[in-house]
Amino acid sequence: MLLQSMTIDKTECGCDEAGRGCLAGPVYAAAVILPRGYANEMLNDSKQLTHRQRERLRDQIEHDAVAWAVAAVEADEIDRTNILKASFHAMNMAVRQLAVTPELLLIDGNRFYNETDLPYECVVKGDGKFMSIAAASILAKTYRDARMAQLHEQYPEYGWDSNKGYPTQAHYAAIERCGISPWHRKSFRLNRQMDFLSALES
Repeated sequence: MLLQSMTIDKTECGCDEAGRGCLAGPVYAAAVILPRGYANEMLNDSKQLTHRQRERLRDQIEHDAVAWAVAAVEADEIDRTNILKASFHAMNMAVRQLAVTPELLLIDGNRFYNETDLPYECVVKGDGKFMSIAAASILAKTYRDARMAQLHEQYPEYGWDSNKGYPTQAHYAAIERCGISPWHRKSFRLNRQMDFLSALES
């Protein structure tokens, strides 16, 4: 089971994002405050769970959490800034939407740009270590997947119901065949030779 908390007495909020490496669609982030001593053996990094498990856990998290919030930054803003800044901004927006003010933010990853006055700790692979970060990863992932399924109804040729905007061979082929949609990230090189590490580190 994942760790319940980093501190003994602080109100902690886990933060994570979903969709940073996608060719299309918004990046989502979630912030979750779980009750002190909360235990759920199913909680894990969203990437390690099935779709059905994530959906079940989403309902549990939203029911059990002291507070939770989800925010998104759209593709046009990603293009104006960059994907890393957009991911951080989405996390900050989610934190500011919380009904309860946390005393410590637990951020998945190795860096963060803090737009609040709250203290924070970065945790590398934190979604596989702390329950609150795992819970945030699940909410961010499920909300983003639902959004991409909606966008698929408008642009079914890209297969977003299955690839969720990620760079699959089928997605690349659809771009080559149909061109880009209004939801594609134009700051990304939308071809099969794209080096995504350069985009993520920009």
